[in-house]
Amino acid sequence: MNYDYDVVIIGGGPAGLTAALYTGRACLKTLILEGTVIGGNAAWTDMIDNYPGFPEGINGTELMDKFWAQAKRFTAELKMETAVKIEPIDGGHKIITDQAEYLARAVIITAGARRKKLNVEGEEEFLGRGVSYCATCDGAFFKNAVVAIVGGGDSAIKEALYLSDIAEKIYLIHWSEVFRANKLSLEKMRRKDNIELLLNRVVKRIEGDALMQRLVLENVVEKKEDSIEAEGIFISIGLEAAIEFVEDLVETRDGYIITDGNMQTNVEGIFAAGDIRYKKTRQVTTAVGDGAEAGMSVTEYLKE
Repeated sequence: MNYDYDVVIIGGGPAGLTAALYTGRACLKTLILEGTVIGGNAAWTDMIDNYPGFPEGINGTELMDKFWAQAKRFTAELKMETAVKIEPIDGGHKIITDQAEYLARAVIITAGARRKKLNVEGEEEFLGRGVSYCATCDGAFFKNAVVAIVGGGDSAIKEALYLSDIAEKIYLIHWSEVFRANKLSLEKMRRKDNIELLLNRVVKRIEGDALMQRLVLENVVEKKEDSIEAEGIFISIGLEAAIEFVEDLVETRDGYIITDGNMQTNVEGIFAAGDIRYKKTRQVTTAVGDGAEAGMSVTEYLKE
């Protein structure tokens, strides 16, 4: 059978770009499929401070551009397409995208994870008209405005700090009084005069006319509703793996793909790496480690 590629990598984030670097160096014909933006969630991060080699930190887009330049140097190809299905075939797999079909001897799934939704009234209605899931993507539209951020982890606090230099006022809405974010970021946030904490609260509804105008909140302790005026809301309540195109094909746990130490799934010839994999830690550094392991494992698998 004639294959289009030796390996197709589904996802162009840190794990996928690292895997492509390794398979490209092994002279395997490699295709990366990415449906949104090269670099994934990392590319949307204003400043990455915990990636080795950049003591002053580095902008996420800039770092991911460097990743892609290195993978491209070793002949990896890139197509901006979204994978919708993988079908096993004799000796390989067919990858079906929203635009084409490709035959490959092996597949590495590095589709990552995306922001969770609140699933409240008005969220879909005002998407792009006040509702956003990425402050570094959309923050510039809210210069000198009043906005809200929902979440209590590292991502939410980082977005609050980023927006504090853009927006006039920021409400940080968190369902608890306890934060999961690191203490250094929390200390920086508490020193910002234009960030107000609204704790023990959850968003019940997002309201407005043509654009979002207000949020209806519930105090989970007092069981009372109140509202705040805001022109935008940035939702940062965690991630969920983008596995819908393979959830009936590979083994998963808690919504993430299970692999062994070599990044091999339960389906021969299909590997997974990065945030889409079932594991404890999801960082750029761990995604890079996964990607390297997957690239080397695929190389060994195909040579055997």
